[in-house]
Amino acid sequence: MTKVALVFLGCPKNLVDFQVTAEYLKKVGYDVGVPADQADVILVTTCSFIESARREAYDAIGQAVEIKENPELPCRAVIVAGCLPQRYREDVFRQFPGIDGIAGVDDLDRLDEVIASALENPENYVQGVTPGPSTKLFSPPDPGFVLTNGPWAYLKIGEGCRHACAFCAIPGIRGRLRSRPVDEIVAEAEALLRTGIGEIDLIAQDVTAYGADFKDGTNLAALLRRLDALPGMFRMRLLYGHPAGITDELLDVIATSKHVLPYFDIPLQHSEPDVLRAMHRADTVALVPEMAKRIRARIPQAVLRTTILVGFPGETARHQTALLDFIRETRFDHLGCFAFSREEGTAAWAMPKRVSAHTAQKRAGEVMSLQAEIDAEILAGLKGTEDTVLLTAPPARKGGRWIGLSTRQAPDDIDGVTLVSKVPADAVVGSFIRVRYTGASDYNLLATAQ
Repeated sequence: MTKVALVFLGCPKNLVDFQVTAEYLKKVGYDVGVPADQADVILVTTCSFIESARREAYDAIGQAVEIKENPELPCRAVIVAGCLPQRYREDVFRQFPGIDGIAGVDDLDRLDEVIASALENPENYVQGVTPGPSTKLFSPPDPGFVLTNGPWAYLKIGEGCRHACAFCAIPGIRGRLRSRPVDEIVAEAEALLRTGIGEIDLIAQDVTAYGADFKDGTNLAALLRRLDALPGMFRMRLLYGHPAGITDELLDVIATSKHVLPYFDIPLQHSEPDVLRAMHRADTVALVPEMAKRIRARIPQAVLRTTILVGFPGETARHQTALLDFIRETRFDHLGCFAFSREEGTAAWAMPKRVSAHTAQKRAGEVMSLQAEIDAEILAGLKGTEDTVLLTAPPARKGGRWIGLSTRQAPDDIDGVTLVSKVPADAVVGSFIRVRYTGASDYNLLATAQ
């Protein structure tokens, strides 16, 4: 049986594709998930959204090629898959002649062919990339199979994007919006819950756009109503929304839901109208100033996460000052900030009035320093309050603290974790327990089981 080492890079959306790939390979008889130094094939699944993601991918590919070229190790082929070859299919092989094949994001179900061809014809480079933006929409062959290493799962409800943000390369890679059918999503959720999953995180490039391509009135609110009717003790979280998709209907559904957490991950990118228009996000100009107030007015316990992009062409010191004032006033519960990455194939590639990399990084540092102060104040204010935590890992030593995720925290250390003491002896990974917060350590919360 051919042994395949799986190397994953990228976001949770990429992880879902990675899971689908692993399922297909298992189904046709490959032994997947072995260590790289024991594998016949190393499969590197990549991201190419921004320059830092590409550098990470290049490092991983280089390491895989080094393993293959070691005569004392069994590796006979290195395959690179995902967004990087989809976007730069010709360049990948030129940069790494030691790889044996590539496959794009539309080729998850034929990676076995790419691998087999690479092994059978080691002198021939195998290209399995469908040119152009992605058009397919995959469903997992085994919906209960997850690779999160925890009692949560990502459920992708759609692919592609209907927006055309000037800085973003995703539409050129992932293509136009394609939503999965409601019944198919509900069936996958049911399969995940049967395996003991405690939290299902619905993901897409923009979850709030779900159903817009159906033209029959299906939307995210309708999907959530169906999912919320499922029985059992579990919770759901929405990851990656858009300000234009936060409708009154959606807020009402979340406010009255049994399972959907009032957790809003809505990348705003900026606060200033001039910058938003330059970013081709003019439809958010009127929404951004009051969005947080509007959500909190309907759902006072709402947790707000956003992402900010600084250093975009045309951004000035005045814009930066106004942005900091906006962040200070809004007090997001979680905030991430990135310096602009000039990406080939995007509208921003040729824009004038570029901000220097040094200035962009400085502005990003100012944003994150301010948010660190806000985070410390918010975390301190939680002391003495109660919440429900999903236990994700037992203590490393007897008498130590369990690791868990509160309602305020997305998985994979996106928002830190909750460290819980005095957990009952019969607790297991996947248990829900009530806790009282006792303090904070860095970005992590400390709590005691009730």
